[in-house]
Amino acid sequence: MNARTDAALLQKNANSPMSYHLNNSHLDALEEETIFILREVAAAFERPALLFSGGKDSLVMLKCAEKAFGAGRIPYPLLMIDTGHNFPEVTDFRDFRAKELGADLIVRSVEDSMARGTVRLAHPGESRNVHQSVTLLEAIEEFRFDALIGGARRDEEKARAKERIFSHRDSFGQWQPKAQRPELWTLFNTRLQPNEHFRVFPISNWTELDVWQYIDREQIGLPSIYYTHKRPVVDRKGLLMPVTELTPPRDGEVVETRDVRFRTVGDITCTAPVESTAATPADIVIETLAADVSERGATRMDDKTSDASMEKRKKDGYF
Repeated sequence: MNARTDAALLQKNANSPMSYHLNNSHLDALEEETIFILREVAAAFERPALLFSGGKDSLVMLKCAEKAFGAGRIPYPLLMIDTGHNFPEVTDFRDFRAKELGADLIVRSVEDSMARGTVRLAHPGESRNVHQSVTLLEAIEEFRFDALIGGARRDEEKARAKERIFSHRDSFGQWQPKAQRPELWTLFNTRLQPNEHFRVFPISNWTELDVWQYIDREQIGLPSIYYTHKRPVVDRKGLLMPVTELTPPRDGEVVETRDVRFRTVGDITCTAPVESTAATPADIVIETLAADVSERGATRMDDKTSDASMEKRKKDGYF
């Protein structure tokens, strides 16, 4: 049990020896910090946008934005960089939630970058995930965004643990980890030179467990694939890869239908589910307590096969 879990204290539910209640009072402080950061962005920048994929972290952030400003009053647009290989359950939920909140949703596609020739795949089956950086930088130039708010968390991956909450990007959209500004006493230096921008991470201090506790507490709706469902999969390099038109089985692979859920969602070609029968946020909280592998480590094929580290990808503009 880590320090956060130990401090939260697990208490047995008297009605069931197999059921537990996790004290989540610390979520109030995390929510307050996130709301403060979202308001700070609105006050400090002229053209911010909130990156919104329809995934669980961006939905948590959107819930905090709704609390910060009110439904229909979020002062910046939502931006989605679509690889063209996203799960339809996620993009459908993205559109539904944006319409429900009355938010302005901007979608820019990697396929459009391919048509312009700014993205070129090594082969047709190559994952488009890493190429989102190009489309994102093109969207920043198109709309002259000076701040992009994202749902990355420090516990996801070691390169993301190096990020500041207000993470400076130079005029080429690149991240210089050794040149980041100090953030003492939540004082943020938001000064920019022409063509520079910030990536802002309001839920940096949250963990995967915090996210699921908050989803449970706030009853936040999610795409159905976050919960248990039956899906054909193959075992590939230790991951359960979904069998789809984009990811057919390879020679020698055995297709099995299993009860699975997705811990994180992204490009179909590199995102794997985990075996699970968890049907509610409370069920997933229990599973997360027992997990000994991070969500990216357990579910992202590109982290296992890409020649470029996450830090290198981030330096090139990846979120």
